[in-house]
Amino acid sequence: MARRWIRPRRWSPPALDDRGATGPLRVRRLLPTGGHGPEDVVVDSDGQVITGLADGRIVRIDPRSGDRTVLAHTGGRPLGLHPRADGGVLVCDHDRGLLAVTPDGTVEVLVDTVGGEPLTFASNVVEGSGGTIWFTSSTTRWSLDDHLGDVFEHSGTGRLLRRDPDGAVTVLLDGLKFANGLALTADGTALLVAETAGYRIRRYGLDGTDTVFADNLPGFPDNLLLGGDGLLWAGIAAPRDPLLDRLLPLPGLLRLLVWNLPEAVRPKATPIAWVMAFDTDGRIVHDLRSGDGGYGFVTSAAERDGLLVAGSLTRPEIAVLEPPG
Repeated sequence: MARRWIRPRRWSPPALDDRGATGPLRVRRLLPTGGHGPEDVVVDSDGQVITGLADGRIVRIDPRSGDRTVLAHTGGRPLGLHPRADGGVLVCDHDRGLLAVTPDGTVEVLVDTVGGEPLTFASNVVEGSGGTIWFTSSTTRWSLDDHLGDVFEHSGTGRLLRRDPDGAVTVLLDGLKFANGLALTADGTALLVAETAGYRIRRYGLDGTDTVFADNLPGFPDNLLLGGDGLLWAGIAAPRDPLLDRLLPLPGLLRLLVWNLPEAVRPKATPIAWVMAFDTDGRIVHDLRSGDGGYGFVTSAAERDGLLVAGSLTRPEIAVLEPPG
């Protein structure tokens, strides 16, 4: 893959403080999706698992029988999802922007431009009870295929946005380090936003306050989902890379040189399956990891009524996990 010129910004990451796993991640079984790359997984009110695939399909899967139903085809690359009360689904589509899928499978574009510019890399989405929609855009400079360029560059072009019921779109936060997962707190007063390249989760109050929810994480937090157990579940795509952490505070030329090295010798994600769960104060409750190769590059985790599932950008299946004791 041809390299792009990067515009690195210096950043000094906090010293790694990895307290280790609280337990092993155990895969009960794998649910075939009929496609590839179930990047985000959500569980609807009927206990069905919904995910988007690399070929553009949105599918609903019965976690007990494995039966699959195609809900829609977005015509792009669906990422983050949010089940709606009417049986429809909100979709952040990498190629097409923020979409709404109706119960009959019709796909409507809700947002494809922001401030007159194309909406790029729409990542995750939640909806409030009044019809307000919040969503993230990971980067304005990089595509999904080249997403590591954003991590190396660290230019911070991620955004948190709001779409009002009348269609008006407002940028609430910008300059985010690869804005990604998004969840609305149970009391509906704040949003939790994953900054994947910043190793943290921010808490943005709907009153405009902006604080840190969980900082200095030992890995890259990806999609977020509030579980039925009251915990915030996060897929952790990979552990932090020591070489990258050493490069980020240094002059950008070094990062440019490393970025242009052959892929085989550049820093890469360590193969691991990893999910974490946090309480309402941002304390780690569960830190489940497995390096046995049975699953990997976990980009999402969802819990409901004792069902714990994980999705992955690089796998063809969804993993049904053993809930922690």
